[in-house]
Amino acid sequence: MNAAAFQPANPGFAARVRDSFGRQPFMDLIGARITGLAPGFCEITVGYRPELTQQHGFVHGGVLASIADAAAGYAAFSLMPAEASILTVEYKLNILRPGRGEAMIARARVLKPGRTLTVVQSDVFARRDADRDGGEEQVVSSLQTLMCLYGKADAPADDASGAPAKAR
Repeated sequence: MNAAAFQPANPGFAARVRDSFGRQPFMDLIGARITGLAPGFCEITVGYRPELTQQHGFVHGGVLASIADAAAGYAAFSLMPAEASILTVEYKLNILRPGRGEAMIARARVLKPGRTLTVVQSDVFARRDADRDGGEEQVVSSLQTLMCLYGKADAPADDASGAPAKAR
C-alpha cells in the first residue's frame, strides 16, 4: 500500500508529530531531525559526528536502531487520532553494512495500519560523502509493530519514565 494513499485521522498530524519529536531529548542529543513527513511516512536524518561512532569509526548500531525506531513510530503516529499516543511493541532490525557517510537517513512507511497495531517498514540509508559518488547505500532494514494507545494523548505532561522529577 502506498503511504500517499493514507488519510490521517487527525488533520493536524504534522504539527503533532513535530511537537512530539521535539520533546525527545535523545533525538536532540544525537542531532536527529525530521526531514520528511506525510501521512504514513516519516524521514529522520542524523549528520555524521565522531561522537556517534563505535570503535571502528562507523555510526553506532544504537544510533541506526534509534532513528529507524523513531521514524517508524512517527510514520504510524501520523495516522492516529488526536486522543491517542503510540508505543513500539516489537521490531526486527538487520544491519546490512556499516553506517558510514556524511548522514544516516531513516525512511519509514506504514505497511498496514490497524486500530490497535500498525506494521511499518523502516530502512536506514547512508548518504555517501560528496568526494565519492554522493549516492545512498542501505545500511539497515527493519520491520516494526507499533501500538495505538487510545485515550492517552501524547502530551508534555505524559511522563511514565519513573525517573525522579529532578532528572527530567
